[in-house]
Amino acid sequence: MEIGVVELSRLQFAMTAMYHFLFVPLTLGLSIIVAIMETVYVMTDRPIWRQMTKFWGTLFGINFVLGVATGITMEFQFGMNWSYYSHYVGDVFGAPLAIEGLMAFFLEATFVGLFFFGWEKLSRLQHLAVAWLVAAGSNFSALWILIANGWMQHPVGAEFNPDTMRMEMTSFFDVVFNTVAQAKFVHTVSAGYVTAAVFVLGVSAWYLLKGRHIELARRSIAVAASFGLASALSVVVLGDESGYSAGESQKMKLAAIEAMWETEPAPASFTLFGIPDQEKRETKYAVHIPWVMGLIGTRSLTEEISGINELEQEHVTNIRNGLIAYDALMTIRQDRDQTPPEVRARFEAHSDDLGYALLLKRYVDDPREATDAQIAQAAEDTIPHVWPLFWAFRIMVGLGMLFIGTMAYFFYRANFKQMRFPRPALWVAVWMIPAPWIAAEMGWIVAEYGRQPWTVDGVLPTALSVSHLSVGDLLVTLAGFMIFYTVLFVVEIGLMLKYIRKGPVEDVETTAEWTKRHVRRLSTSGFDPAAESSPAPQPAE
Repeated sequence: MEIGVVELSRLQFAMTAMYHFLFVPLTLGLSIIVAIMETVYVMTDRPIWRQMTKFWGTLFGINFVLGVATGITMEFQFGMNWSYYSHYVGDVFGAPLAIEGLMAFFLEATFVGLFFFGWEKLSRLQHLAVAWLVAAGSNFSALWILIANGWMQHPVGAEFNPDTMRMEMTSFFDVVFNTVAQAKFVHTVSAGYVTAAVFVLGVSAWYLLKGRHIELARRSIAVAASFGLASALSVVVLGDESGYSAGESQKMKLAAIEAMWETEPAPASFTLFGIPDQEKRETKYAVHIPWVMGLIGTRSLTEEISGINELEQEHVTNIRNGLIAYDALMTIRQDRDQTPPEVRARFEAHSDDLGYALLLKRYVDDPREATDAQIAQAAEDTIPHVWPLFWAFRIMVGLGMLFIGTMAYFFYRANFKQMRFPRPALWVAVWMIPAPWIAAEMGWIVAEYGRQPWTVDGVLPTALSVSHLSVGDLLVTLAGFMIFYTVLFVVEIGLMLKYIRKGPVEDVETTAEWTKRHVRRLSTSGFDPAAESSPAPQPAE
């Protein structure tokens, strides 16, 4: 395949997005975990929880800063690499991005400073409020970004204006409450919560294996296991919602994820394993689980799921209808206010399929001159590459099941086995730390790669969205981004490892004062402090 401006622009944005998403999930989840820990500290007045809040808060801060650095670059790329996309849908896409910057980002950035430098300046309740505002800002930021992305997957609340040649918003409410966007938001933030829970679990397990910071590690495992189990279960439930949304609005993506070449009669089965062959349009060695895909994709046992071959033929019809809209649009552009009403009526009747006619721009300057063979080729282009989607989805789901099992095990040991953890289980937790990032990246491959050849599904093809840049310009900037982001990633890992090895800073004076107060309270209440003491905890079984 010849590498051109479109391919390099896609590669550059994919690279920056995937680098950025190395930082985002941990930021989302750690912000909540840190706020939970500080809440326990305020409620109990125990110094160990303040120590835990500060330690995990430091790791959150390192990750937050580098996430911001990579995220800002992504937004600039819309103007640099995707200028026609920005022009075509900027009225719609720009609104949630602006709100994210004005409301969520400033909220998050402002209170992050107060969180780190306000320990001695704010009261406990004030500082706790700051911690929760930081968490809210992080999640609000994700909300507006995913509303924008969800609109690209399912463009509702907007329509094409033939006089301005742009998409224009018709309902902000529909854009915000887009079912795909809402499903993506809750699924993505829940995945971030799992990422943070696995990270806290793994680091704490390492401390237990080394016999260091045992009290902090045990309590951190208890929080991570409880929070992580709830989050991992919610990811499965919300992933099912995402599958249903795809079945409603992105049927080709769902068919590609399943390597479903022919329409599957109800109730459709789920392909557990197989080797998709896109050239022959078959899946070799397929192992099916009856009914499951019917429940995920249609929420019923009576509705069929359309296969890739049938959807391709439907898209041939969409392209031909789109050509009617394109022909009317050219007349409107030429005649402007003098356009006959019947021409505008013809455009309105077929405007929903205009984007399919634009797929022909890849092969012919004027889509109306396209041959039947070019129309058939454009319809075939609507089929994404099946093999990466098929396996990315299964890796993501398999890791999700692993997270549920691991979190359930540590939750059981923490709550019913007096926080005693076998060493093999602790090593599993340590080695599992990278797994949620792999699952998250697989999820984004499914979401974004599965949308091709569209930038905005059914509206604007990717091939038309790019800026007028040279291949040389893109190669230079791509190399620059890769070097810069790799350096940032190395810095991130280095700082994380440095502070993890260093461990939490123990406030000896505060702990001693709390211990004295605690002993006095026990004595006043008639308890014998000596009787309340217990043997020193062991690091691991």
